[in-house]
Amino acid sequence: MTDARWISAFLEAQAAEAGAAENTRLGYGRDLAHFAGWLERSGKTLAAAGRAEIEGYLADCEADGLAQATRARRLSAIRQLYRFAFSEGWRDDDPAAPLRGPGKPRTLPGTLAHAEVDALLAAAEAHGRDAAERARTHCLMQLLYATGMRVSELVALPVEAARGDPRMLLVRGKGGRERMVPLSPPARAALADWLPIRDAAEETAARAARRPPSRFLFPSRGKAGHLTRHRFWGIVKELAATAGIDPARVSPHTLRHAFATHLLEGGADLRAIQTLLGHADLSTTEIYTHVLEERLRALVHAHHPLARET
Repeated sequence: MTDARWISAFLEAQAAEAGAAENTRLGYGRDLAHFAGWLERSGKTLAAAGRAEIEGYLADCEADGLAQATRARRLSAIRQLYRFAFSEGWRDDDPAAPLRGPGKPRTLPGTLAHAEVDALLAAAEAHGRDAAERARTHCLMQLLYATGMRVSELVALPVEAARGDPRMLLVRGKGGRERMVPLSPPARAALADWLPIRDAAEETAARAARRPPSRFLFPSRGKAGHLTRHRFWGIVKELAATAGIDPARVSPHTLRHAFATHLLEGGADLRAIQTLLGHADLSTTEIYTHVLEERLRALVHAHHPLARET
C-alpha cells in the first residue's frame, strides 16, 4: 500500500475503534504526513522504514528547533501507526516500539483569580450589539466557568440538553465519553434568559430558510451549524480587554483551568474534579495540585514572618 493509504487506514481505525476526536485525527494526519514526506525525500516508505529512519527523523526535528512537546507528539503518532500496522499484519515487526521520546514538559496551566473571573462575567453581560448577542455571550461564559467544559463541548451543546431548567448537563467529551456536570444558579439563570431568545430567533430563521430548526444551543449559519471555537476565542479576548485583563492571559481554556483550580482551592476532591473535567487519567488532573502548591508557596513567602527579608 502507499503511504497515503497507510495513514488513511490508521485514521479510519482511530475514529471507528478508538473513538478519536476529529481534531486528534487531524493532528495525527499532519504529523504522519510530515514523517512520510521526510521518508520520501530519503528514498524510503512507511512500509520499509526501520528504527534508524525514525531516529534520524526525530534528530532532524530537533535540529530544526522543534519544541520538545512537538517532537514527543510526532513520535507518539509514529508509534501508534506502527503498532496498528503490526496488528494488521502489514509488518512483521514494530520498529518504533523500543523508542522513547523526549517526553512532554509538564507546565502549569495559566489560570485567573476569582476577581478576574468576576470581571469577565460582568463584561459578558454587556458584550454584544443587541440583547440577543449579550444574552448569548453571558450564557456562554456562565456555562463555561460553572462546568469547566472544553470549548469544543460548549459550542456544540445540543439544545435539548438545556431544556427544562436542568440542574445538570449531559456532556459528550473526548472519545465519545459522556459525563454529567452540575450547573450553578447563575448559569441556570443565564441559560433561562438565553433559551427563549434563541428559540424565537431560530424559529424565524428556520421558517425563512425552509429548514428544520438547529439542534444546537448556540446555532450559527456557518458550516458547523453552531458557534465556532475560533469565534468564541475571539469573544473571550474581547471580554478580557473590556475587563482590564491582558488578553494574552485569557482564553476559553483558561476558564476551564480557573474552574478546576478554584474548586481545588475550595477543598474539592481531586477525583471529583477529574470526573467534572472529563479526564480519562487522574494524572492529567493532578497538575492542578501544582497550581495550588505554587499559590500556597507564594502565600507563605509573602506573609510568614520567617520568610520576610530583614
